Amino acid sequence: MATTNTTTIDPRRRKLAQALGGAAAMALLPAIAPAAECEAPAWADGLRHDLDAMAQQLTRTLVPWPVPQRVFEPESYGHVQGQLATQAIRRAVEACAAAGGGTVRLARGDYVSGTIDLRSGVMLEIAKGSRLLASTDLADYPERKARRPTVQDSNMGMNQSLIFAEGCERVGLCGAGTIDGRGTKDNFPGEQTTGSTPGRPFLIRMLDCRNVVIRDLRMRDSPCWMQNYLNCEDLIVDGIHVENQVNHNNDGLDIDGCRRVIVRNVFINAEDDGLCFKGASQRAGENILIENCEFYSTCNALKFGTDSQGDFRNVLVRNVTLGGPSSSMRAINRRKADGGISWEVVDGGTLERIVVHDAQIVRAESPLFLILGDRGRVRPEQPKPGPGILRHIVYDRIGGTDNGVRGSFFTAIPERPIEHVLLRDVALGMTAAAGPAPDPAAVPDGRGLYPDPHMFTPVMPAYGLWSRNVRHLTLQRVRFTTSGSDARPALIAPGACALT
Repeated sequence: MATTNTTTIDPRRRKLAQALGGAAAMALLPAIAPAAECEAPAWADGLRHDLDAMAQQLTRTLVPWPVPQRVFEPESYGHVQGQLATQAIRRAVEACAAAGGGTVRLARGDYVSGTIDLRSGVMLEIAKGSRLLASTDLADYPERKARRPTVQDSNMGMNQSLIFAEGCERVGLCGAGTIDGRGTKDNFPGEQTTGSTPGRPFLIRMLDCRNVVIRDLRMRDSPCWMQNYLNCEDLIVDGIHVENQVNHNNDGLDIDGCRRVIVRNVFINAEDDGLCFKGASQRAGENILIENCEFYSTCNALKFGTDSQGDFRNVLVRNVTLGGPSSSMRAINRRKADGGISWEVVDGGTLERIVVHDAQIVRAESPLFLILGDRGRVRPEQPKPGPGILRHIVYDRIGGTDNGVRGSFFTAIPERPIEHVLLRDVALGMTAAAGPAPDPAAVPDGRGLYPDPHMFTPVMPAYGLWSRNVRHLTLQRVRFTTSGSDARPALIAPGACALT
Protein backbone atom coordinates (compact mmCIF):
# COMPACT_ATOMS: atom_id res chain seq x y z
CA MET A 1 0.00 0.00 0.00
CA ALA A 2 1.48 3.38 -0.98
CA THR A 3 2.43 5.86 1.73
CA THR A 4 1.06 9.40 1.93
CA ASN A 5 2.78 12.61 3.00
CA THR A 6 1.67 13.04 6.57
CA THR A 7 1.50 16.84 6.27
CA THR A 8 -1.60 16.48 4.06
CA ILE A 9 -3.45 14.01 6.27
CA ASP A 10 -6.53 15.11 8.16
CA PRO A 11 -5.62 15.63 11.85
CA ARG A 12 -8.28 13.12 12.81
CA ARG A 13 -6.49 10.50 10.74
CA ARG A 14 -3.16 11.38 12.32
CA LYS A 15 -4.69 11.02 15.78
CA LEU A 16 -6.07 7.62 14.80
CA ALA A 17 -2.68 6.52 13.47
CA GLN A 18 -1.00 7.47 16.72
CA ALA A 19 -3.55 5.45 18.68
CA LEU A 20 -3.12 2.44 16.41
CA GLY A 21 0.65 2.32 16.42
CA GLY A 22 2.28 5.58 15.45
CA ALA A 23 4.21 6.14 12.27
CA ALA A 24 3.86 2.57 10.99
CA ALA A 25 0.11 3.07 10.76
CA MET A 26 0.29 6.34 8.79
CA ALA A 27 0.64 4.48 5.51
CA LEU A 28 -2.70 2.79 6.11
CA LEU A 29 -4.73 5.92 6.60
CA PRO A 30 -5.78 6.47 2.97
CA ALA A 31 -7.68 3.17 3.23
CA ILE A 32 -9.55 4.27 6.35
CA ALA A 33 -12.35 6.80 6.16
CA PRO A 34 -11.89 9.80 8.50
CA ALA A 35 -14.42 10.62 11.16
CA ALA A 36 -16.03 13.26 8.96
CA GLU A 37 -17.01 10.54 6.50
CA CYS A 38 -18.29 8.12 9.15
CA GLU A 39 -21.22 7.84 11.45
CA ALA A 40 -21.64 5.59 14.44
CA PRO A 41 -23.73 2.69 13.13
CA ALA A 42 -27.29 3.09 14.36
CA TRP A 43 -27.95 -0.62 13.99
CA ALA A 44 -25.46 -1.38 16.79
CA ASP A 45 -27.29 0.59 19.47
CA GLY A 46 -30.61 -0.84 18.33
CA LEU A 47 -29.16 -4.34 18.52
CA ARG A 48 -27.81 -3.73 22.02
CA HIS A 49 -31.25 -2.51 23.12
CA ASP A 50 -32.92 -5.61 21.67
CA LEU A 51 -30.44 -8.03 23.27
CA ASP A 52 -30.61 -6.33 26.66
CA ALA A 53 -34.39 -6.79 26.51
CA MET A 54 -33.92 -10.43 25.51
CA ALA A 55 -31.57 -10.96 28.47
CA GLN A 56 -34.06 -9.42 30.87
CA GLN A 57 -36.82 -11.66 29.58
CA LEU A 58 -34.64 -14.78 29.78
CA THR A 59 -33.56 -13.93 33.33
CA ARG A 60 -37.17 -13.44 34.36
CA THR A 61 -38.74 -16.43 32.64
CA LEU A 62 -36.06 -19.09 32.18
CA VAL A 63 -35.78 -20.61 35.65
CA PRO A 64 -35.03 -24.16 36.84
CA TRP A 65 -37.97 -26.53 36.62
CA PRO A 66 -39.45 -27.56 40.02
CA VAL A 67 -38.11 -30.97 41.03
CA PRO A 68 -40.65 -33.13 42.89
CA GLN A 69 -39.73 -33.93 46.50
CA ARG A 70 -39.00 -37.58 45.84
CA VAL A 71 -35.52 -39.06 46.27
CA PHE A 72 -34.24 -42.32 44.83
CA GLU A 73 -30.84 -43.76 45.78
CA PRO A 74 -28.93 -46.54 43.96
CA GLU A 75 -28.44 -48.31 47.30
CA SER A 76 -32.18 -49.01 47.36
CA TYR A 77 -31.88 -50.71 43.97
CA GLY A 78 -29.06 -53.12 44.66
CA HIS A 79 -25.89 -51.04 44.62
CA VAL A 80 -23.06 -52.22 46.87
CA GLN A 81 -20.05 -50.01 47.45
CA GLY A 82 -17.04 -51.15 45.45
CA GLN A 83 -19.12 -52.71 42.68
CA LEU A 84 -20.08 -51.29 39.30
CA ALA A 85 -23.07 -49.02 39.91
CA THR A 86 -24.47 -48.80 36.38
CA GLN A 87 -27.48 -51.11 36.75
CA ALA A 88 -28.49 -49.79 40.16
CA ILE A 89 -28.37 -46.19 38.95
CA ARG A 90 -30.40 -47.12 35.88
CA ARG A 91 -33.04 -48.82 38.03
CA ALA A 92 -33.21 -45.74 40.29
CA VAL A 93 -33.69 -43.53 37.22
CA GLU A 94 -36.49 -45.71 35.86
CA ALA A 95 -38.25 -45.81 39.24
CA CYS A 96 -37.95 -42.03 39.56
CA ALA A 97 -39.43 -41.45 36.10
CA ALA A 98 -42.25 -43.95 36.72
CA ALA A 99 -43.18 -42.14 39.94
CA GLY A 100 -43.58 -38.84 38.12
CA GLY A 101 -40.10 -37.47 38.61
CA GLY A 102 -37.76 -36.45 41.40
CA THR A 103 -34.09 -36.72 42.32
CA VAL A 104 -31.76 -39.66 41.85
CA ARG A 105 -29.14 -38.93 44.47
CA LEU A 106 -25.59 -40.28 44.62
CA ALA A 107 -24.54 -39.38 48.15
CA ARG A 108 -22.45 -42.21 49.59
CA GLY A 109 -18.94 -41.87 48.19
CA ASP A 110 -17.78 -43.03 44.77
CA TYR A 111 -19.99 -44.60 42.09
CA VAL A 112 -18.30 -46.23 39.08
CA SER A 113 -20.66 -46.42 36.13
CA GLY A 114 -21.07 -46.89 32.42
CA THR A 115 -23.82 -45.26 30.35
CA ILE A 116 -26.74 -43.80 32.31
CA ASP A 117 -29.90 -43.02 30.31
CA LEU A 118 -31.83 -40.16 31.90
CA ARG A 119 -35.61 -39.87 31.65
CA SER A 120 -38.11 -37.01 31.75
CA GLY A 121 -38.63 -35.60 35.22
CA VAL A 122 -35.31 -36.91 36.56
CA MET A 123 -32.69 -34.73 38.23
CA LEU A 124 -29.44 -36.66 38.78
CA GLU A 125 -27.67 -35.24 41.84
CA ILE A 126 -24.07 -35.96 42.80
CA ALA A 127 -23.98 -34.77 46.37
CA LYS A 128 -21.11 -33.00 48.12
CA GLY A 129 -18.28 -35.39 48.87
CA SER A 130 -19.44 -37.94 46.29
CA ARG A 131 -18.15 -38.70 42.82
CA LEU A 132 -19.61 -40.27 39.70
CA LEU A 133 -16.60 -42.02 38.14
CA ALA A 134 -16.74 -43.10 34.50
CA SER A 135 -15.94 -46.74 33.90
CA THR A 136 -12.66 -47.23 32.04
CA ASP A 137 -14.07 -50.28 30.20
CA LEU A 138 -15.37 -49.21 26.80
CA ALA A 139 -17.79 -52.15 26.84
CA ASP A 140 -19.76 -50.26 29.52
CA TYR A 141 -20.73 -47.62 26.93
CA PRO A 142 -23.29 -49.12 24.50
CA GLU A 143 -23.95 -46.98 21.44
CA ARG A 144 -26.78 -44.48 21.57
CA LYS A 145 -27.44 -43.42 18.00
CA ALA A 146 -29.61 -40.36 17.55
CA ARG A 147 -33.12 -41.03 16.27
CA ARG A 148 -32.92 -37.87 14.17
CA PRO A 149 -29.82 -37.84 11.93
CA THR A 150 -27.57 -34.78 12.19
CA VAL A 151 -24.34 -33.62 10.61
CA GLN A 152 -22.63 -34.35 13.89
CA ASP A 153 -23.54 -38.03 13.82
CA SER A 154 -22.85 -38.60 10.13
CA ASN A 155 -19.49 -36.84 10.12
CA MET A 156 -18.17 -37.36 13.64
CA GLY A 157 -19.64 -40.64 14.87
CA MET A 158 -20.43 -39.48 18.40
CA ASN A 159 -22.44 -42.38 19.78
CA GLN A 160 -21.08 -43.15 23.25
CA SER A 161 -21.37 -41.19 26.46
CA LEU A 162 -21.52 -41.57 30.22
CA ILE A 163 -24.82 -39.68 30.60
CA PHE A 164 -27.33 -39.67 27.75
CA ALA A 165 -30.77 -38.15 27.27
CA GLU A 166 -32.88 -37.90 24.12
CA GLY A 167 -36.34 -36.41 23.71
CA CYS A 168 -36.70 -35.69 27.45
CA GLU A 169 -38.53 -32.87 29.23
CA ARG A 170 -37.51 -31.58 32.66
CA VAL A 171 -34.16 -33.27 32.97
CA GLY A 172 -30.85 -32.30 34.52
CA LEU A 173 -27.76 -32.71 36.64
CA CYS A 174 -26.91 -30.95 39.87
CA GLY A 175 -25.00 -31.18 43.13
CA ALA A 176 -21.81 -30.10 44.86
CA GLY A 177 -20.03 -33.34 43.93
CA THR A 178 -17.85 -34.30 40.95
CA ILE A 179 -18.27 -36.15 37.67
CA ASP A 180 -14.87 -37.58 36.73
CA GLY A 181 -14.48 -39.07 33.25
CA ARG A 182 -11.08 -40.61 34.02
CA GLY A 183 -10.41 -39.96 30.35
CA THR A 184 -6.64 -40.16 30.24
CA LYS A 185 -4.87 -41.20 27.06
CA ASP A 186 -3.93 -44.46 28.78
CA ASN A 187 -7.57 -45.26 29.58
CA PHE A 188 -9.00 -44.00 26.29
CA PRO A 189 -6.35 -43.73 23.56
CA GLY A 190 -7.00 -41.91 20.33
CA GLU A 191 -5.75 -39.19 18.03
CA GLN A 192 -6.57 -35.51 17.71
CA THR A 193 -9.18 -35.30 14.96
CA THR A 194 -11.65 -33.09 13.15
CA GLY A 195 -13.78 -36.16 12.40
CA SER A 196 -14.86 -39.22 14.34
CA THR A 197 -13.57 -40.04 17.81
CA PRO A 198 -13.96 -43.84 18.12
CA GLY A 199 -13.33 -45.27 21.55
CA ARG A 200 -13.51 -41.94 23.40
CA PRO A 201 -16.98 -41.30 24.90
CA PHE A 202 -18.44 -37.94 25.85
CA LEU A 203 -19.30 -37.38 29.49
CA ILE A 204 -22.72 -35.83 28.84
CA ARG A 205 -24.87 -35.79 25.69
CA MET A 206 -28.46 -34.52 25.53
CA LEU A 207 -30.43 -34.43 22.27
CA ASP A 208 -33.80 -32.87 21.43
CA CYS A 209 -34.61 -32.15 25.10
CA ARG A 210 -36.59 -29.37 26.79
CA ASN A 211 -36.19 -27.74 30.20
CA VAL A 212 -32.61 -28.82 30.87
CA VAL A 213 -30.80 -27.69 34.03
CA ILE A 214 -27.07 -28.25 34.65
CA ARG A 215 -25.87 -26.56 37.83
CA ASP A 216 -23.19 -26.42 40.52
CA LEU A 217 -21.29 -29.56 39.58
CA ARG A 218 -17.57 -30.03 39.08
CA MET A 219 -16.67 -31.94 35.92
CA ARG A 220 -13.26 -33.20 34.93
CA ASP A 221 -11.25 -35.35 32.57
CA SER A 222 -13.58 -36.54 29.81
CA PRO A 223 -12.16 -38.92 27.19
CA CYS A 224 -13.48 -36.48 24.54
CA TRP A 225 -15.93 -33.56 24.72
CA MET A 226 -17.16 -32.89 28.22
CA GLN A 227 -20.79 -32.10 27.37
CA ASN A 228 -22.96 -31.63 24.31
CA TYR A 229 -26.51 -30.21 24.21
CA LEU A 230 -28.03 -30.52 20.73
CA ASN A 231 -31.38 -29.04 19.63
CA CYS A 232 -32.48 -28.37 23.21
CA GLU A 233 -34.88 -25.66 24.37
CA ASP A 234 -34.84 -23.82 27.69
CA LEU A 235 -31.31 -24.77 28.71
CA ILE A 236 -29.69 -23.44 31.91
CA VAL A 237 -25.99 -24.06 32.66
CA ASP A 238 -25.16 -22.33 35.93
CA GLY A 239 -22.29 -22.48 38.40
CA ILE A 240 -20.41 -25.45 36.98
CA HIS A 241 -16.61 -25.84 37.12
CA VAL A 242 -15.06 -27.75 34.20
CA GLU A 243 -11.47 -29.01 33.95
CA ASN A 244 -10.96 -30.89 30.69
CA GLN A 245 -7.22 -31.05 30.14
CA VAL A 246 -6.39 -34.75 29.87
CA ASN A 247 -6.91 -35.95 26.28
CA HIS A 248 -7.46 -34.86 22.67
CA ASN A 249 -10.68 -33.10 21.59
CA ASN A 250 -11.28 -32.03 25.20
CA ASP A 251 -13.96 -29.39 24.65
CA GLY A 252 -15.51 -27.87 27.76
CA LEU A 253 -19.12 -27.11 26.73
CA ASP A 254 -20.72 -27.57 23.29
CA ILE A 255 -24.18 -26.15 22.59
CA ASP A 256 -25.59 -27.01 19.18
CA GLY A 257 -28.76 -25.49 17.74
CA CYS A 258 -30.33 -24.68 21.13
CA ARG A 259 -32.88 -21.96 21.84
CA ARG A 260 -33.49 -19.94 25.00
CA VAL A 261 -30.19 -20.57 26.73
CA ILE A 262 -28.46 -19.12 29.81
CA VAL A 263 -24.80 -19.88 30.56
CA ARG A 264 -23.92 -18.17 33.83
CA ASN A 265 -21.18 -18.29 36.49
CA VAL A 266 -19.29 -21.00 34.60
CA PHE A 267 -15.54 -21.73 34.75
CA ILE A 268 -13.98 -23.81 31.97
CA ASN A 269 -10.38 -24.83 31.35
CA ALA A 270 -10.27 -26.98 28.21
CA GLU A 271 -7.59 -28.48 25.97
CA ASP A 272 -9.86 -27.96 22.94
CA ASP A 273 -12.60 -25.34 22.57
CA GLY A 274 -13.89 -23.86 25.82
CA LEU A 275 -17.50 -22.79 25.15
CA CYS A 276 -18.37 -23.79 21.59
CA PHE A 277 -21.64 -23.24 19.74
CA LYS A 278 -22.44 -25.27 16.63
CA GLY A 279 -25.06 -25.73 13.93
CA ALA A 280 -24.60 -29.43 13.15
CA SER A 281 -28.11 -30.12 14.46
CA GLN A 282 -29.31 -28.07 11.47
CA ARG A 283 -31.55 -26.20 13.88
CA ALA A 284 -31.33 -22.52 14.82
CA GLY A 285 -29.38 -21.50 17.90
CA GLU A 286 -30.87 -18.26 19.20
CA ASN A 287 -31.85 -16.15 22.20
CA ILE A 288 -28.75 -16.90 24.26
CA LEU A 289 -27.29 -15.11 27.29
CA ILE A 290 -23.72 -15.74 28.50
CA GLU A 291 -22.62 -13.82 31.57
CA ASN A 292 -20.16 -13.76 34.46
CA CYS A 293 -18.00 -16.60 33.13
CA GLU A 294 -14.37 -17.57 32.60
CA PHE A 295 -13.39 -19.61 29.54
CA TYR A 296 -9.81 -20.81 29.04
CA SER A 297 -8.58 -22.99 26.20
CA THR A 298 -5.49 -23.91 24.23
CA CYS A 299 -7.72 -23.86 21.13
CA ASN A 300 -10.63 -21.36 21.00
CA ALA A 301 -11.96 -19.98 24.26
CA LEU A 302 -15.36 -18.86 22.89
CA LYS A 303 -16.47 -20.03 19.46
CA PHE A 304 -19.20 -20.68 16.95
CA GLY A 305 -18.12 -23.41 14.52
CA THR A 306 -16.77 -25.22 12.83
CA ASP A 307 -20.18 -26.63 11.88
CA SER A 308 -22.46 -23.77 10.84
CA GLN A 309 -25.24 -25.61 9.02
CA GLY A 310 -27.84 -24.07 11.36
CA ASP A 311 -28.33 -20.37 12.02
CA PHE A 312 -26.97 -18.61 15.12
CA ARG A 313 -28.43 -15.28 16.22
CA ASN A 314 -29.53 -13.05 19.08
CA VAL A 315 -26.60 -13.75 21.41
CA LEU A 316 -25.44 -11.49 24.26
CA VAL A 317 -22.09 -12.15 25.96
CA ARG A 318 -21.19 -9.92 28.91
CA ASN A 319 -18.80 -9.75 31.84
CA VAL A 320 -16.48 -12.56 30.79
CA THR A 321 -12.77 -13.31 30.92
CA LEU A 322 -11.36 -15.67 28.32
CA GLY A 323 -8.20 -16.79 26.57
CA GLY A 324 -5.45 -19.27 27.31
CA PRO A 325 -4.85 -21.04 30.64
CA SER A 326 -2.49 -19.31 33.05
CA SER A 327 0.69 -20.94 34.32
CA SER A 328 -1.17 -22.06 37.45
CA MET A 329 -3.89 -23.90 35.49
CA ARG A 330 -3.72 -27.45 34.17
CA ALA A 331 -2.71 -27.74 30.51
CA ILE A 332 -1.51 -30.80 28.62
CA ASN A 333 -0.27 -28.46 25.86
CA ARG A 334 1.28 -25.40 27.47
CA ARG A 335 0.47 -22.63 24.99
CA LYS A 336 -1.72 -19.61 24.46
CA ALA A 337 -5.25 -19.91 23.14
CA ASP A 338 -5.38 -20.14 19.36
CA GLY A 339 -8.38 -17.79 19.36
CA GLY A 340 -10.09 -15.71 22.01
CA ILE A 341 -13.50 -15.07 20.40
CA SER A 342 -13.90 -16.97 17.11
CA TRP A 343 -17.04 -16.68 15.00
CA GLU A 344 -16.76 -19.07 12.03
CA VAL A 345 -19.24 -19.59 9.18
CA VAL A 346 -18.00 -22.12 6.60
CA ASP A 347 -20.90 -24.59 6.11
CA GLY A 348 -23.69 -22.28 5.00
CA GLY A 349 -26.00 -20.87 7.67
CA THR A 350 -26.36 -17.36 9.03
CA LEU A 351 -24.55 -15.88 12.04
CA GLU A 352 -25.92 -12.48 13.00
CA ARG A 353 -26.91 -10.15 15.84
CA ILE A 354 -24.10 -10.98 18.28
CA VAL A 355 -22.92 -8.54 20.98
CA VAL A 356 -19.93 -9.12 23.26
CA HIS A 357 -19.31 -6.43 25.85
CA ASP A 358 -17.18 -6.01 28.95
CA ALA A 359 -14.79 -8.83 28.12
CA GLN A 360 -11.13 -9.39 28.96
CA ILE A 361 -9.10 -11.44 26.49
CA VAL A 362 -5.76 -12.74 27.76
CA ARG A 363 -3.13 -15.11 26.42
CA ALA A 364 -4.68 -15.50 22.94
CA GLU A 365 -2.73 -15.58 19.68
CA SER A 366 -5.72 -14.05 17.85
CA PRO A 367 -8.00 -12.31 20.36
CA LEU A 368 -10.70 -11.69 17.72
CA PHE A 369 -11.32 -13.94 14.69
CA LEU A 370 -14.09 -13.79 12.08
CA ILE A 371 -14.19 -16.02 9.01
CA LEU A 372 -16.78 -16.55 6.29
CA GLY A 373 -15.68 -19.46 4.10
CA ASP A 374 -17.07 -22.13 1.82
CA ARG A 375 -16.34 -25.63 3.13
CA GLY A 376 -19.96 -26.80 2.89
CA ARG A 377 -19.94 -29.85 5.17
CA VAL A 378 -23.39 -31.47 5.47
CA ARG A 379 -24.78 -35.00 5.77
CA PRO A 380 -23.60 -37.31 2.96
CA GLU A 381 -27.02 -37.45 1.29
CA GLN A 382 -27.41 -33.65 1.22
CA PRO A 383 -26.21 -31.24 -1.48
CA LYS A 384 -23.42 -28.87 -0.57
CA PRO A 385 -24.81 -25.49 0.53
CA GLY A 386 -23.58 -22.17 -0.78
CA PRO A 387 -21.65 -19.71 1.38
CA GLY A 388 -23.43 -18.46 4.48
CA ILE A 389 -23.92 -15.01 6.00
CA LEU A 390 -21.92 -13.29 8.77
CA ARG A 391 -23.14 -9.86 9.84
CA HIS A 392 -24.09 -7.46 12.64
CA ILE A 393 -21.29 -8.24 15.11
CA VAL A 394 -20.40 -5.92 18.01
CA TYR A 395 -17.34 -5.94 20.27
CA ASP A 396 -17.78 -3.29 22.97
CA ARG A 397 -15.46 -2.53 25.90
CA ILE A 398 -12.97 -5.30 25.14
CA GLY A 399 -9.58 -5.26 26.90
CA GLY A 400 -6.72 -7.59 27.65
CA THR A 401 -2.97 -8.09 27.68
CA ASP A 402 -0.34 -10.82 27.34
CA ASN A 403 -1.75 -11.90 24.00
CA GLY A 404 0.35 -13.61 21.35
CA VAL A 405 2.02 -12.50 18.14
CA ARG A 406 -0.44 -13.51 15.42
CA GLY A 407 -2.97 -10.69 15.72
CA SER A 408 -6.72 -10.53 15.21
CA PHE A 409 -8.16 -10.88 11.73
CA PHE A 410 -11.46 -10.86 9.86
CA THR A 411 -11.57 -12.58 6.48
CA ALA A 412 -14.18 -13.67 3.94
CA ILE A 413 -14.33 -14.98 0.41
CA PRO A 414 -14.64 -12.17 -2.16
CA GLU A 415 -18.13 -13.05 -3.37
CA ARG A 416 -19.60 -13.16 0.15
CA PRO A 417 -18.12 -10.47 2.42
CA ILE A 418 -18.67 -10.11 6.13
CA GLU A 419 -20.99 -7.15 6.78
CA HIS A 420 -21.57 -4.63 9.58
CA VAL A 421 -18.99 -5.08 12.32
CA LEU A 422 -18.34 -2.59 15.14
CA LEU A 423 -15.35 -2.43 17.49
CA ARG A 424 -15.90 0.17 20.19
CA ASP A 425 -13.65 0.92 23.16
CA VAL A 426 -11.27 -1.93 22.39
CA ALA A 427 -7.75 -1.97 23.88
CA LEU A 428 -5.67 -5.11 23.33
CA GLY A 429 -2.02 -5.68 24.14
CA MET A 430 -0.08 -8.04 21.85
CA THR A 431 3.40 -9.54 21.85
CA ALA A 432 5.75 -8.12 19.22
CA ALA A 433 6.76 -10.44 16.40
CA ALA A 434 10.27 -10.75 15.00
CA GLY A 435 10.90 -10.67 11.29
CA PRO A 436 9.29 -8.90 8.35
CA ALA A 437 5.60 -8.25 7.90
CA PRO A 438 3.75 -10.81 5.74
CA ASP A 439 2.36 -9.65 2.42
CA PRO A 440 -1.45 -9.47 2.68
CA ALA A 441 -1.77 -10.51 -0.96
CA ALA A 442 0.01 -13.79 -0.15
CA VAL A 443 -2.62 -14.89 2.39
CA PRO A 444 -5.01 -17.39 0.71
CA ASP A 445 -8.77 -17.00 1.07
CA GLY A 446 -9.11 -20.34 2.91
CA ARG A 447 -11.85 -21.62 0.64
CA GLY A 448 -12.73 -25.20 1.58
CA LEU A 449 -10.40 -25.36 4.58
CA TYR A 450 -11.13 -26.28 8.18
CA PRO A 451 -11.32 -22.87 9.89
CA ASP A 452 -9.06 -21.97 12.80
CA PRO A 453 -7.02 -18.87 13.59
CA HIS A 454 -3.77 -20.74 12.85
CA MET A 455 -4.97 -21.76 9.37
CA PHE A 456 -2.82 -19.31 7.38
CA THR A 457 0.44 -18.21 8.95
CA PRO A 458 2.05 -17.79 12.40
CA VAL A 459 1.71 -14.00 12.13
CA MET A 460 -0.85 -11.97 10.22
CA PRO A 461 -0.05 -8.81 8.24
CA ALA A 462 -1.06 -6.52 11.14
CA TYR A 463 -0.28 -7.04 14.81
CA GLY A 464 -3.58 -5.53 15.91
CA LEU A 465 -6.25 -6.21 13.27
CA TRP A 466 -6.12 -7.25 9.63
CA SER A 467 -9.40 -7.37 7.70
CA ARG A 468 -10.23 -8.50 4.19
CA ASN A 469 -13.57 -8.55 2.38
CA VAL A 470 -15.44 -6.82 5.21
CA ARG A 471 -18.11 -4.23 4.43
CA HIS A 472 -19.12 -1.55 6.93
CA LEU A 473 -16.38 -2.12 9.53
CA THR A 474 -16.38 0.66 12.13
CA LEU A 475 -13.61 1.28 14.67
CA GLN A 476 -14.41 3.61 17.54
CA ARG A 477 -11.78 4.31 20.20
CA VAL A 478 -9.74 1.24 19.29
CA ARG A 479 -6.13 0.80 20.41
CA PHE A 480 -3.62 -2.00 19.82
CA THR A 481 -0.21 -2.04 21.48
CA THR A 482 2.80 -4.36 21.37
CA SER A 483 5.42 -5.34 23.92
CA GLY A 484 8.23 -4.15 21.63
CA SER A 485 9.24 -3.27 18.09
CA ASP A 486 7.17 -4.93 15.38
CA ALA A 487 7.65 -4.48 11.61
CA ARG A 488 3.92 -4.83 11.04
CA PRO A 489 1.43 -1.99 11.32
CA ALA A 490 -1.24 -2.09 13.99
CA LEU A 491 -4.10 -2.05 11.49
CA ILE A 492 -4.84 -3.03 7.93
CA ALA A 493 -8.56 -2.48 7.32
CA PRO A 494 -9.40 -1.33 3.79
CA GLY A 495 -12.59 0.68 3.69
CA ALA A 496 -13.07 0.79 7.46
CA CYS A 497 -14.54 3.83 9.18
CA ALA A 498 -12.67 5.23 12.19
CA LEU A 499 -14.31 7.26 14.93
CA THR A 500 -12.29 8.76 17.77
